[in-house]
Order: sequence, then C-alpha cells, then structure tokens
Amino acid sequence: MPGTKLPKVGTTIFTVMSQLAGEHGAVNLGQGFPDFEVPARLVDALARAMRAGHNQYAPMTGVAALREAIADKTAALYGHRPDPDAEITVTSGATEAIFDAVHAVVRAGDEVVVLDPAYDCYEPAIDLAGARAVHVPLDPATFVPDWARVRAAIGPKTRMLIVNTPHNPSGAMLTADDMAELVAIVQDTGVWLISDEVYEHIVFDGARHESALRYPALRERAFVVSSFGKTYHCTGWKVGYCIAPPGLSLEFRKVHQYNVFCTFAPAQHAFAEMLREEPQHHLGLGAFYEDKRDAFRAQLAGTHLRPLPVPGGYFQLVDYSAVSDLSDTEFCRWLTIEHGVAAIPLSPFYENPPPGQRLARLCFAKAQSTLDAAIERLAGLQLRAGL
Repeated sequence: MPGTKLPKVGTTIFTVMSQLAGEHGAVNLGQGFPDFEVPARLVDALARAMRAGHNQYAPMTGVAALREAIADKTAALYGHRPDPDAEITVTSGATEAIFDAVHAVVRAGDEVVVLDPAYDCYEPAIDLAGARAVHVPLDPATFVPDWARVRAAIGPKTRMLIVNTPHNPSGAMLTADDMAELVAIVQDTGVWLISDEVYEHIVFDGARHESALRYPALRERAFVVSSFGKTYHCTGWKVGYCIAPPGLSLEFRKVHQYNVFCTFAPAQHAFAEMLREEPQHHLGLGAFYEDKRDAFRAQLAGTHLRPLPVPGGYFQLVDYSAVSDLSDTEFCRWLTIEHGVAAIPLSPFYENPPPGQRLARLCFAKAQSTLDAAIERLAGLQLRAGL
C-alpha cells in the first residue's frame, strides 16, 4: 500500500453524524440538506428536459441557455454581467468548483490562506495540489475576520485566499467594510481569491449579500462559486457554477474538463427555465428561510441551548455549555445517542479549535414537523450539575 496523500482526512463529520443518526433513530439536524420538496416547477422542467432528449453529454462549460440565465441573474443582483461564454462554467456542485479553482492556479509549495472555522473541502484540495493551508482564526464569538491577522498571514508563498459568505458553519456575513479590507489586501498582489457564496440568496434582516462580483478589484482575480442545490432545495442534484474572468476561467476549465468534463444535462435545462421564468424563487429565498430561522430560534428559547445570531445561511449555532461540559464531538455523539437529535460539532472545521468552545451546529432547512420533533427532544435536556 502506498502512503496516503491525505493523512489528515477520514470520513467526513457529516457522514459520521448522519450514519449515527440513522443507527439511533435520531432527528437529523446535522447534515445540511432540506427534507422538504424541490419546487414543483423545477421537477416538471427536469422531466420535460429528459423527455425532450437532453440526456447526453452537456457542453463542457455548461448548457448555453443556463449560462445566459446565470449572466442575467448576476447582472440583476450585483451590477456586473459576466460573459456567458468566457466567464461562466457549470460544475458538478460547488465542491467540484472549489477543487477546480484551487488546482487551476495553486502549485506545489504554494500557500493558501483559509479562515477557520472553514468548510472541510478546502484543505484536501489544497493538500492534493501539493500546497499548504495557512489557517487564520475568525473571532470565536462573532466569526468576523481579523483582517490584520489575515494580512500578516500573507507572505511570498501565498497564492490564494478563500473566503465564505454567508459563512458555514456560523452564518456570519462579510460587510461592505470587510470587502474594502479584502480589496486592500489582494489588489496589486499575485494572490487569487475563491469567494464561496453558495448561500448567497439566504440572507436576513434586510442585509445585502456582498458578493465579490460587486467589486471590480476583487472580481478580476476571483473564482466566485455558487450552488443551485442550496438555492432550489436539491442538494442531491450536485449542480453549481463558477464565475471567473476569462484568463482564470480558461485555467479552471482545463481542470474541470478532465475532472468531470460536464454536468448533469437535464438539470441544467431545468435550472435555466427556473431562472428565466420563476426568479421570485431565488429572490424570495431569504424571506422563506428568515421565517424558518425566527420560528426555530423561538422554539430554542424553551430549551437550555443558547442560540447565536444567524445573519445568513440555514444553520443555527447553539452554545450548549449550560447543558454539558463535554467536548463538542463527545456532546454531539451523546446528544444523538441519548436524546435523539443529531448535530454537527465545530471542531472539525478548525485546525486548532478554540479551547473550551462549546458550540454545535443545527440545520433549520427542515420541514416544520422535523424541527418540532427535534425541539420536543431538546426541551428534555437538563442543566448540568452546578448550574
């Protein structure tokens, strides 16, 4: 057996907790997938596309009608219309797009700055490129970046910086001031940017999603990654896309074409129809999830779990320190096995988790009946001894 190329990688925490939930009949608020229906029009459009014969390889860069629809949506939202032919590539999910972006420009011996807690697909892509992830912690209470620390982490070997807004797992969002800091850090450098924006439409409280595409100094050196799965409740379809300037897209596509070559063709036709004919879905997604967030937080008030603020995305972090002093991984196992609710610990998102952090991630992208069942079980948690 050869030595492993990914010595730090095992089975993902999402798979581990979902399997544990299945074994113990737990309500699964761990893995981030909706358990309610895909929009009916999207399902109908997919069926029509299959019946119309769109069942063979799609073009490598994506179906033209979908790339045009993405360009129009981007212009309407962010004031910049990318070239559908030269700057938009449809991918097999956002994870593929992130992998391709890293391998498009990162070389052996380079460094890539990531902000912890960071989604778990970033570092393996960096490792497989022969590069090194440089971890910079976000504020452990608010999950906002310390831009001075980010700036200090960038050195002569830095090839790329990865940001994520709205942020998984915390839901924190970059502000216009953050974007100005980001511009100041990367402009006039050789540092490329991945802006992971898969929750771009799930923003709350009247806030504006600060896409890198809004900022010329960022979009000229950025791979901006989006996800149809998150937007249309169909994570199993695994369709996303990447917007990047022509030179970066050219390199991105070199990796993409020998990674998967193309992406599920009927779904691309269906998404093109949804973007053209039913834009109210993505435009109303924030309000849809804001109602879910508010209802779930109100329910959590009847438990001993303390919910943290959720500016965007569909995850709720809870502080469980009033219930248990177990580590987050041990707590999530205990919660699943003994109380029948699966959650995700935060420590797997870190290189070095903050000492004593007692936070777990719950997903509220669930049917109300699922959330009700979870809350009924969470309400039975007792205060830990001494409180």
